[in-house]
Amino acid sequence: MAITTSELPDTASTVLAFARSSRATADRGEAELLVAACAWADLHPASSVLDAAAFMLGGSEHEEPIAGPGAPLVAEFCIAEFGAVLGISTVSAKHVIGQAIELRHRLPRLWRRAQAGDLPAWRARRIAEATIHATLSHEAASYVDAQLAPFAHRTSTSAVDRLVDAAIARFDPARAAAEARLAADGRHVTIDEEQVSFAGTMRVTAELDLADALDFGAAVAHGAEALKSLGSEESLDARRASAVGEMSRSQLSLPLAPSPLVEEGLQGPSRNEGSAAVRQVVLHVHLTEGDRVARLERGNLATLDQLRQWCTQSRTDVVVKPVIDLNEHLVCDGYQPSPRLREQVILRDQTCVFPWCTRQARSCDLDHIVPWEAGGVTSTANLAALCRRHHRLKTHAAWRYERAGPATYIWTSPHGHTFVRDEAGT
Repeated sequence: MAITTSELPDTASTVLAFARSSRATADRGEAELLVAACAWADLHPASSVLDAAAFMLGGSEHEEPIAGPGAPLVAEFCIAEFGAVLGISTVSAKHVIGQAIELRHRLPRLWRRAQAGDLPAWRARRIAEATIHATLSHEAASYVDAQLAPFAHRTSTSAVDRLVDAAIARFDPARAAAEARLAADGRHVTIDEEQVSFAGTMRVTAELDLADALDFGAAVAHGAEALKSLGSEESLDARRASAVGEMSRSQLSLPLAPSPLVEEGLQGPSRNEGSAAVRQVVLHVHLTEGDRVARLERGNLATLDQLRQWCTQSRTDVVVKPVIDLNEHLVCDGYQPSPRLREQVILRDQTCVFPWCTRQARSCDLDHIVPWEAGGVTSTANLAALCRRHHRLKTHAAWRYERAGPATYIWTSPHGHTFVRDEAGT
């Protein structure tokens, strides 16, 4: 039952006492969750995969390494149900179970502190994730455990990372030397395509050679000044950002190599002085009458003004594709869906339709809800987007689901838990 503000204590000291008690309760719950994760893994050991292989088609379930070297393996398909009942994705559930196993088997001092209540479970899990990610040997993990256990309640993330690096250097010097050689060149250009702001911006970070960085800076400054001379009234930072885009489009328009898009005839002539359009961005825009905010395929939002600006920039060639009716019932004779049917299912489902999964539908398989071999047709009503992990789970494990409406699916887990996945989520 939710507690309202009016039900809280009305003095400062009692509010603090209530907050402290609530935090302690949450910490105890997190520690108990780690115990439950270990128990779930114990109930689904790697040997259960071998037992099931005799009757599972192709024995497609495998042993899943979820913690560091030497820790027990678990049966792959058990992870999804544990995550589903917790309301988290299969990948997140794998992290929870792996961290619990790592603590109990390879970091026992930290495990005991977390279970005794004098180390918050989230701190213990953070350390476990670091040792798993580093694939420390058993000796190196024991070293980290011994060094950190007395101080883990006040150790920063950077300190944990430094100790993990020290353990690698101490117990695996050849690996440490190899990683040092790789780290010597930290150059990169990273475009965070998964994080698009409401204003339609995207974060880009880079680490460049000194000479390249200076040349890039000079080019950006020159481009920003040129935009100002052409009448731009944007701020300096905004003009610098726009200059990067102009530089990129100018670079793409150079005849250095044939564009695969041009070769395949996917780009038409530009409206800008006869030069070819230099980028193709396909936007699937979902609009509601009277609403000035549109939803894009990846779940991002954009205003109509932002969309208009994207479409009216120089060297942008706009092609309007036929609208696909998501409510139309399409049927194909064979096993493979037609391009139009596939696109319809992708746009309808948006993501993998397994509980709590958020993988984009465009990278998913299209699953026959009623299997093709059992008479299921290739149609709008019998296809759904499933990522490869959950497609295998549905095909080879005891999970079952049915379509209850447009983009609405009812799933039943092996132990009888029921989940509804629709446009609002799970």
